[in-house]
Amino acid sequence: MTKTILLAVSGSISAYKAADLVSHLSKQGYVIHVLMTQAATDFITPLTMQVLSKNPVHLDVMEEKIAGRINHIDLGKEADLFLLAPASANTLAQLAHGMANNMVTATALALPAELPKLIAPAMNTKMYNNPLTQANLASLKQLGYQEIPPKSALLACGDHGQGALADLDIILKKVEESLSE
Repeated sequence: MTKTILLAVSGSISAYKAADLVSHLSKQGYVIHVLMTQAATDFITPLTMQVLSKNPVHLDVMEEKIAGRINHIDLGKEADLFLLAPASANTLAQLAHGMANNMVTATALALPAELPKLIAPAMNTKMYNNPLTQANLASLKQLGYQEIPPKSALLACGDHGQGALADLDIILKKVEESLSE
């Protein structure tokens, strides 16, 4: 049976890596529905994600193209896994505090409790280690989210430390584990 993954992409320089993630997951036979924050579109185009996923990209929580369908509700009902990669500090904070002001956060808020939910943070080291970000991650873990921790690397800003998006093979392995449980 084909599994469906909701890939949520938030505004991080690592958003371009989501294209490679979609490509790999699609080649493995998964159905991928991409959700993007507006900030994510500053780093990678929705068209790229649409071509790779072979599905429309969901950007606007208020855009309902099919009468009788409420995307941010129905997508969660149809999914086998929710993956937020990259997860920006802003999107983590919004999720941890129950905000639903974009397609990613509204969909996440409406997900079934039992649905596996993965988050792969990507941000500056100081932002990742900030007590507020760590508290938001702790809150999300209590709500059933599993973190795929960022790696230490030379970051786009020139700093070196933990904050780079986890390697693709690590994310793919965690997806496989979550879907086989």
